[in-house]
Amino acid sequence: MEINGKHYRTIWLKENDPTTIQIIDQRFLPHELVIEDLRSVDEFAAAIKEMHVRGAPLIGGTASLGLYMACLEAPEGEAGMEHISQSLAQLRSTRPTAVDLFSWTDRVFQSLQKGQNKAERTALALETALEIIEESAEHCRLIGVHGVDLIKTISEKKGGAPVNVLTHCNAGWIACIDYGTATSPVYAAHEAGIPVHVWVDETRPRNQGARLTAYELGQHGVPHTVIVDNLGGHLMQHGMVDIVFVGSDRTTRAGDVANKIGTYLKALAAHDNKVPFYVTLPHSTIDWNIRDGLKEIPIEERGSEEVKFIQGQHEGKIKQVLLTPESSPAINYGFDVTPAKYVSGLITERGICPASEEGLLKLYPEQQAVLK
Repeated sequence: MEINGKHYRTIWLKENDPTTIQIIDQRFLPHELVIEDLRSVDEFAAAIKEMHVRGAPLIGGTASLGLYMACLEAPEGEAGMEHISQSLAQLRSTRPTAVDLFSWTDRVFQSLQKGQNKAERTALALETALEIIEESAEHCRLIGVHGVDLIKTISEKKGGAPVNVLTHCNAGWIACIDYGTATSPVYAAHEAGIPVHVWVDETRPRNQGARLTAYELGQHGVPHTVIVDNLGGHLMQHGMVDIVFVGSDRTTRAGDVANKIGTYLKALAAHDNKVPFYVTLPHSTIDWNIRDGLKEIPIEERGSEEVKFIQGQHEGKIKQVLLTPESSPAINYGFDVTPAKYVSGLITERGICPASEEGLLKLYPEQQAVLK
């Protein structure tokens, strides 16, 4: 996707310096475009934990390249593997909910163990991490290929009037490597000339919708309107939402979906108003080891300062402002779980299926042999 007419991905090797990984530091968007250099495992871990990067695919991709950095840092011999193992644990401890962090680092770690020395391990780690990143971008593109038909069908029923899509949080290219998940069908529709408009809810407390989704849609020329989180239900009641697209940080084999806090409420409103509610996800986000999302998905609890303070630009400077009484406590759960019964369908890189174990297995039959 593009920023100011230039193509960007969210993470890449620095030109002419393979020992440095560069990211877009999302904390400064939309007011400043800050490119950050990552040169140590500690910096990778901090970037994930402190949300310089965020979104399940990007978290996984960043941690994967973090293992490559661990190989660069590691000494030769057994001490080198010990350092890499410790780095793996450090990276995996940064955020608990997004499954890509665990499955992708597992894949890189298994690959690099085939190396007989530091150089071989480093090469294998980089090769595998870059392979994962390319796969992820392609999977997001394919989500758009499959999801755009839903928008096209609604457009035809509306006689070509704009299709109103509601999103929650940022499941766009900024949360992924490219294309995004929930935004991928929107971009595909926009590029195909199908009139589309996006209701972008702000997504408190970190305002990923207002800051990031609105930013990337604007850069891509997609019509959109920022709304407060609590407006979605009202819009649905008055026929102003045609379809809801959200992302997923972890989806169970039975179709329960963990996504940014507030997703469950959007699903309830959509269900009550008979608005289609679709979850967009690459298969890497499916956790085949669990069924019951409410009981089995770990929900991250973040610091209360994210609730009590809000960040914005004032007189050309980015500042934080206290919203609450200073002494008032706050609680900050990062995700909630939407039960499968409220999900109209899952849009993956292989197609669209019901939010159920049977539906997922029709798209991914190879998983049948490995299910517990």
